[in-house]
Amino acid sequence: VQLQASGGGLVQAGGSLRLSCAASGRTSSNNGMGWFRQAPGQEREFVASISWNGALTDYAESVKGRFTVSRDMAKNTVYLHMSSLKPEDTAVYYCARARGAFSRSSQSSYVYWGQGTQVTVSS
Repeated sequence: VQLQASGGGLVQAGGSLRLSCAASGRTSSNNGMGWFRQAPGQEREFVASISWNGALTDYAESVKGRFTVSRDMAKNTVYLHMSSLKPEDTAVYYCARARGAFSRSSQSSYVYWGQGTQVTVSS
């Protein structure tokens, strides 16, 4: 399974970006997906997750109301819509595939990881 994250870039505070995570190889429609991020000098942290069918989602408190996770099962792609971006959202964003149908913030619940895409928010 390969996960390719894209859509990162440089944006001003208050702006928006949409990240995409395309799965290829031995894809599965039965697994949950997650987004994580890692800022310089910090540990990787949970951002959002979505269940296999999109019915369940979970968000870190720091992004609730600003970020929305969604998926297109026909395209094997998961999205992270980010709005009202803040400088503290600057990080490398990673997508990951969960071991089961839905996982929340525990990184050990995720088996496959993408390579990350850089998001930089300027003040």
